[in-house]
Amino acid sequence: MNSNTFRRAALAAVAAPVALFAAVPAQAAPATPATGGEGRASAVVLRTGLDVSLLNKSVHVPLKVTLNEVQAPASAEKTALTVNLDGVAGGRPVSVLRADVATANATVDKNKAEGYTNLAKARVHVPGLPLLSLIEVEKVTSKALCEVGKEPVAESNVLGHVKVLGKKVTLSAGGPTRVAVPGVGEVSLDLSSTETTSRTAAATALRLKVSVNPLDLNVAEVEGDITLAEATCETPKAPKTPETPEQPGGSDGGSTDGGSTGGDTGGDAPDVKPQTGSDAGKAPTTANLAETGGSSTTPYLAGGAALLLAIGAGATVVARRRGSQG
Repeated sequence: MNSNTFRRAALAAVAAPVALFAAVPAQAAPATPATGGEGRASAVVLRTGLDVSLLNKSVHVPLKVTLNEVQAPASAEKTALTVNLDGVAGGRPVSVLRADVATANATVDKNKAEGYTNLAKARVHVPGLPLLSLIEVEKVTSKALCEVGKEPVAESNVLGHVKVLGKKVTLSAGGPTRVAVPGVGEVSLDLSSTETTSRTAAATALRLKVSVNPLDLNVAEVEGDITLAEATCETPKAPKTPETPEQPGGSDGGSTDGGSTGGDTGGDAPDVKPQTGSDAGKAPTTANLAETGGSSTTPYLAGGAALLLAIGAGATVVARRRGSQG
């Protein structure tokens, strides 16, 4: 019996499942679209940065408060703000702002970021001036809008009358407006300040620089800044283009014919043909030891072929011995 016959059968049985495994192309996972960086937005109705000096010998009380300050996504609505300052008004609350409408909104999504403030019929007070408003406004709004693919927009509007320390004033966009009241102090106003860059926008309806000396409620002087109706935004980053999924290999993943000798399997994904022994008289020609793609019966076929080969070899040996004895 040619020993190569058994070896070829074994190689065919082993190669069949390998061919099945290599025939399945590797699929690249689909790329997840990038959502881009989130934008930012903020809004504030009122912000104070004041220093309050008291009559009783160089005592300073900071007054740093905000009303309806929000960061996206958020909204707020509060129409009154009072503070308690040690040594002022005998410990009673000091009214800083009262308004019919005082709202702030900030929103952000993948396409835009927007900040918006609205203030109507508002009166701002500082410590030491309980009856005289520092400023009165009919209506002010600020809006900052940053959209993907567009230039940012910032706008502020001051509508209706404006009074400063009881005086009606006409605001100018050309520079600050100064209002001085003898025995009370001075206020400087900047109207509708806006600023934009390639990705950001900021708008402020009114900015006040305050320097007053009320000499009331134990207050000697109030100095600092007040901001009304401020909005800011930053444009979200545009989503990145999804990456193209990797395509399966072409000609490199082809199959190779193992040939009638069945020695080596060529290529990365061998296509194993049915194998038979080279000695037709000793190996069964009908035994299909391996089929391309390797079905579930492949191990049984290979085992059956090996068994038949063993029986044939045994019969040959017995026949030869009988012939030599005869």
